[in-house]
Amino acid sequence: MDQYFETNKQLWNKLTQINIGSKFYDVDGFEAGKLSLNSIEMSEVGDVRDKTLLHLQCHFGMDTISWAKLGAKVTGIDISENAIIKARELSNKLEVNANFICTDIYNSPNKINEKFDIVFTSYGTICWLPDLNNWGEVIKEFIKPGGFFYIVEFHPVVLMLDEAGKKLKYPYFHSDEPLSFENESSYAEPDTKINQVSYEWTHSLSDAINALINAGLKIEYVHEYPYSVYNCWTFLTEIEPGKWVVKDYPNLLPLMYSIKASN
Repeated sequence: MDQYFETNKQLWNKLTQINIGSKFYDVDGFEAGKLSLNSIEMSEVGDVRDKTLLHLQCHFGMDTISWAKLGAKVTGIDISENAIIKARELSNKLEVNANFICTDIYNSPNKINEKFDIVFTSYGTICWLPDLNNWGEVIKEFIKPGGFFYIVEFHPVVLMLDEAGKKLKYPYFHSDEPLSFENESSYAEPDTKINQVSYEWTHSLSDAINALINAGLKIEYVHEYPYSVYNCWTFLTEIEPGKWVVKDYPNLLPLMYSIKASN
C-alpha cells in the first residue's frame, strides 16, 4: 500500500505544477476575487461563518481558501507536498488565514489534534483511497458533537465508462487490488505530458454510505445529479452553462452525488 500511495503522491506533485497554471483552475480569476466553490456544495453545506472546517484532499487549497473567505476557520490536508506548498503560498498571497498540513487521510489523526464543525471533501477524492471503512472512522473522529460531514463526488456509474464514453470498461464494485492507469497528461491541461502511473480504487455508492453508517454517523441525505459541474472528460457536452452530460447518453446517467452525514 505504501508503494501505491508513494506513486500517487508523485502524480499529484506533478499535477500540482501543471494545474496551478491551467485555465481549468483559473488561479488568476481566483486571485481577483472569484470563489472556486460550486453552487451545489455552497447551498448544501450552508452558512460556514465562525465554523471550523477540515478539508480532506484539498489539492492546492482553492476550495479551502474559498470556505475561509466565506467565514470558516479552515484546515486543509493533502498527500502532495507540492500541493501544500502552493496552498500556503496562495493563502499568504491573498492574506487569507488558512492552515495546511501535508498528510494522507489515514495518518491525519496523528497530525491533527482537533475536532471540527464540518468535515468536507469533493470531486475525485475517494478513488484514491483503498479502504472506505477506515476513511469513515477517520471522518467520525474529526467531527464535533452536532457537526457533520459533507461530500460531493463523481458518481461511480460514470466512472465505469471507457475513455470515449461509449461503452462500459471499468468495474462498479470495489476490489482490494487497485486499477492501474498510465497518465500521459493532466485532466486540467490535456496537451501537457507527465507520463506517470497511478493507482485508483472503485467504490460503489453503497460503499460510501455504509462506511459513514458503520462509523456511527447519521445519513441526512443522499442526492444524485444527472450532470457534472466540471468538464473533466472528453466525452462530455455542455447542455447549459456549468452543466455537462455524457454526449452519447445525455440525461440518462448519474454523474455526481452528494452525502451529508451528522455526528
